Amino acid sequence: MPELPEVETVRRGLEPVLLGRRFVDGGAHPSAKFNAATSVIDRTVRSVDRRGKYLLIGLDDGRRLVVHLGMTGQFQVHEGEPAADPHVRAWWLLDDGRTLAFRDVRRFGRIAVIDQDLTGLPTLAALGPEPFDEGFTAEGLWRDVNRSTARVKTQLLGQRVVAGVGNIYADEALWRARVHPGSRRITKPAAGRLRRAIIDVLAEGIEHGGTTLRDYRTVEGGEGGNQHRLDCYGRSGLPCPRCGTTLRRSVIDGRGTTRCPTCQRR
Repeated sequence: MPELPEVETVRRGLEPVLLGRRFVDGGAHPSAKFNAATSVIDRTVRSVDRRGKYLLIGLDDGRRLVVHLGMTGQFQVHEGEPAADPHVRAWWLLDDGRTLAFRDVRRFGRIAVIDQDLTGLPTLAALGPEPFDEGFTAEGLWRDVNRSTARVKTQLLGQRVVAGVGNIYADEALWRARVHPGSRRITKPAAGRLRRAIIDVLAEGIEHGGTTLRDYRTVEGGEGGNQHRLDCYGRSGLPCPRCGTTLRRSVIDGRGTTRCPTCQRR
């Protein structure tokens, strides 16, 4: 599933396409997960933002078009009308003649239109701090993780202690911070290391256009490049880049997890 770096890369690709443009026509799959797309026709785009893994497209009437990419969601920009594609779940004709299409093979994505205050989507309203904001602190991370008995990786994936982190970047950040993903409590020094690692791995993911393992594509149709820079995720059976110990894979609360048994002790 696309995580913060992939969604931010898509946002940056969409912004020059959409900013100041008006939706003059559109269509959507009849599913309730996508049919809100047509309610933005005749509205002009005033902003293209992101919150966690959600894209937020601000409209001139104060509402926001919200898109979650799900597992396989992709945005494509076409000159004129695109060719017929059974996997396009929503499309919008812009006032410059181009068409923006949302393609989602597995239909795990979602499109909604909400008011400015975000309360229309409870999961969005309940997100934790953005990792690049001042509100994401080591003290807050330490407090929030230790408030629960859930494993630290599970808490990262839950989006309440910090927004935007998924399986890939959780494994990467925990490896960098030398924190065992199955730990139920962390020390203040470990929280400081983990906060720094989360910020760094996400920033590097954005810098390299996101991580393409299978479905993720940029707005321009290209792959990300961060998959070539991963130190831990998906590398079980290979030597740890830091100490040489063989990385191991396990399952933590239903999620495949890779760690170094030497660097990441409980």
